[in-house]
Amino acid sequence: MARQAAATTRPIRLADVARAAGVSHGTASNVFGRPEIVRKEVRERVHAAAEKLGYAGPDPKGRLLRAGKVNAIGVATAQPLSYFFEDPFARVVMSGISQACDATGAGISLVSAANQEHLAWNIQSALVDGFIVFCVEGGSRLVELTRERKLPFVALDFAFEDQTVAAIGVDDRAGARLAARHLTGLGHRRFAVLSLPFADDAATGPASQERRRRSIYAGTRDRLLGYFDVLAEHGVDTGRVPVYETLNDERTVRAGLDHLFAQPEPPTALLAMSDRIALAALDWLRERRLSVPGRISVVGFDGVPEGAISIPPLTTVVQPMAEMGRRAARAILEHDGSLPRETMPLELVVRGSTGPI
Repeated sequence: MARQAAATTRPIRLADVARAAGVSHGTASNVFGRPEIVRKEVRERVHAAAEKLGYAGPDPKGRLLRAGKVNAIGVATAQPLSYFFEDPFARVVMSGISQACDATGAGISLVSAANQEHLAWNIQSALVDGFIVFCVEGGSRLVELTRERKLPFVALDFAFEDQTVAAIGVDDRAGARLAARHLTGLGHRRFAVLSLPFADDAATGPASQERRRRSIYAGTRDRLLGYFDVLAEHGVDTGRVPVYETLNDERTVRAGLDHLFAQPEPPTALLAMSDRIALAALDWLRERRLSVPGRISVVGFDGVPEGAISIPPLTTVVQPMAEMGRRAARAILEHDGSLPRETMPLELVVRGSTGPI
């Protein structure tokens, strides 16, 4: 009885169709893969047998794996899938990846998960030729998992001391210096930093010097060091500069601003580690009728399109996000045994959110 049940639940295979149609396995395979070389009446007989048996056609996974190339890129993050659509930085990078894939007809597979167990499975099961890794949070784990697949991958970050990790990124410390130098040049001396996370524990709030020192995210650490390099040069006591750690979202940015502007001497200049943080700050300040840049200046970091049309337009450190995505995708699609480790240029774009003290 058990053997009979197993037989009835076994998936219909191409061999079953060939047998039912009275043709060879090779002929049945050609009907689905190279129909132009099979006579019409034979094709019709094979299709009729397939329909009667409920056979939908060959599994494309098997064909792709036999060919040794899928012609698709996996784009991976430890963030929820919504990150690719909600985060302005991710959207622009994805536009560059899409352009490179469109040019070659390649596909894109978005790989993410709400927890580490699902992330490991998603990385291992993704049918792709290689990965582009968004190293925002959980970057080290992503690199570990992609290495286990033994497929080429490029990290969009320089968060790893290991020089064998292929990466396309920017000099975060140098970019932060551009932002701080602009504000000190305008006469500002009372600063606050709205930071990206220092660790993956989802903690927010005023970040102690010890927490900053132990940061597991190189980008966050280096941007803070870049700010403080310049502030110290201009006589600012960086030990007294408040650093509020956010989760790069509106809720925690607003909590940070509530805290900073409740202090006896609130800042006259905000250094935001991302444009997403900076744009949320502009909304908060506008709601409270705190003039920007009359009362306070704000500088972001990324160069997302929304910054050019915000009220006021956002001064920011621009990184070539779309080009980073294009180069990462090309590196996977044209993989020839070597992968890049490139530092992309940065530019300070001055707009209406900054002004003299």
